[in-house]
Amino acid sequence: MATYAANNVPGHSVSILAQSTRTAAIGAVAGVGASLVMAMYAMIAAATYQNSGFFTPLYHIASVLIAPDAMMTSMERAMSGSNFYFTLGPAVVGAVIHMMVGAAYGAILALIARAAKLHGAGLIAAGAAYGLIVFAVSTWIGLPLAAAIFSAGDPISNMASMVGYPTFIAEHVLFGLAAAAILLPAARRNWGRS
Repeated sequence: MATYAANNVPGHSVSILAQSTRTAAIGAVAGVGASLVMAMYAMIAAATYQNSGFFTPLYHIASVLIAPDAMMTSMERAMSGSNFYFTLGPAVVGAVIHMMVGAAYGAILALIARAAKLHGAGLIAAGAAYGLIVFAVSTWIGLPLAAAIFSAGDPISNMASMVGYPTFIAEHVLFGLAAAAILLPAARRNWGRS
């Protein structure tokens, strides 16, 4: 198994696989945290300038696996002036899906950042760029593929256009920035030493 000297201490070796696993786990936690930041932005946007209902983004995400009824009800109620329609099941399904996807994207960011030895402002800038990449991959590959696999139809395959491209882009850039910011302590502590 390939090893390297950890922290340049003679005789102290750590497997690359173990270090990569640890980095991916740290990234997954950062991705979950960033997905929560992203979701809060999406929910505030939905309740304010989009006027589609505070919890609608969660129901929209959930519609990859369940019927879009909660999403449609939330949007209808928002149009009639009630922005806070809530139903637990679809909200939990949407939140869990969103955090799982965020964990995966966060793990990838952490592995890239460690390999490139990014830290400080460079990591933050890379996080913003990564958010744009996640936007593009999600919009044109991930969401259409998920819609096809789960027979979720237009609410998922056309999520970016339904949400609005400027808001969807902002959400993803915010995800990348938040994930990078959460990764900063790990980058400062560990990534420049290996």
